[in-house]
Amino acid sequence: MINLYPLARPFLMAMDAERAHRLTLRMLATGFAPTGGYADDVLKTEIFGHVFQNPLGLAAGFDKDAEVIAPVLDMGFGFMEAGTVTPLPQAGNPAPRLFRDGKNKSVINRLGFPGKGLDVFTANVSNFRVRHAGHTGLLAPMADYIVVNVSSPNTPGLRDLQAENMLDALLAGLVAVMRGIDLPPVARPALLLKVAPDLNEDQRAAVAQLAMQHHLAGLVVSNTTTDRPEALSPLLREEAGGLSGQLLKHKACETLRDFYRLTDGKLPLVGVGGIASADDAWARICAGASLVQVYTGLVYEGPALVHKILKGLAAHVRAAGLDNIAQAVGRDADKSAREAA
Repeated sequence: MINLYPLARPFLMAMDAERAHRLTLRMLATGFAPTGGYADDVLKTEIFGHVFQNPLGLAAGFDKDAEVIAPVLDMGFGFMEAGTVTPLPQAGNPAPRLFRDGKNKSVINRLGFPGKGLDVFTANVSNFRVRHAGHTGLLAPMADYIVVNVSSPNTPGLRDLQAENMLDALLAGLVAVMRGIDLPPVARPALLLKVAPDLNEDQRAAVAQLAMQHHLAGLVVSNTTTDRPEALSPLLREEAGGLSGQLLKHKACETLRDFYRLTDGKLPLVGVGGIASADDAWARICAGASLVQVYTGLVYEGPALVHKILKGLAAHVRAAGLDNIAQAVGRDADKSAREAA
């Protein structure tokens, strides 16, 4: 893999953050995409009834309209989440709405789910399925799993849906819809819930209980935070939106560790938030994540990060004397995030 990102990085970082993101998507869509990754059988894992070649994925938010699924997977990711998608097209919040803190390798966003809507999204996913899976793509579900995002801080009232009574009703309705899909149960997409890192202890316990009660396939832990740590650039502390990246890492890991405990390790967890190295990913897996995702780390480190994380994870598995990365899930769940980091 030829890594040109070090040459492009100064140019991209000098641009407005959202404009740089749009340029990156155009470059990927037109074939300027690095390929590579790292293949190793110790990284294969089976979750939600699917075999993942590795547990590293790209988090939601990067490819909102499912425009660059193939180039992203060609980087070596084991999976990716496209979206978040809304039923109708929407512009999102007014710009500027995306801010970098380069010193702390963190980002604040208040995008508000801009996108072209469900029709464009499903057409893009369908086209990907057909091109890359032959005619069987026409018969396959649109997704292997679907995440319900009620945890973004950038849409007024959205996080209120995490309240126990509202979440109970929402999940009951969603599960009923999923069961009504005209597909064999084995072919139905798994249903996951994405939660915020800012829930208090009682709220986390209620969410965990409802996830188990409604037989969700898993949880994505976690979304961005509304916290403003002291280390955050003073210029950004008054900006509204969700904070991601390095400054979220410890809180996201502690939240995941808590949900692993609250679900007795019985519910697969997707760990996301501040992961930017193989050590970060390994710590999240040992804390209870079956899969992990990156996004902000990719912004600062570039596509070569995928290869580095995968190679490092394989080394961690062997150094721990394990045969497969799935054996590491939750092995340090009783430690604090700072102790394990």
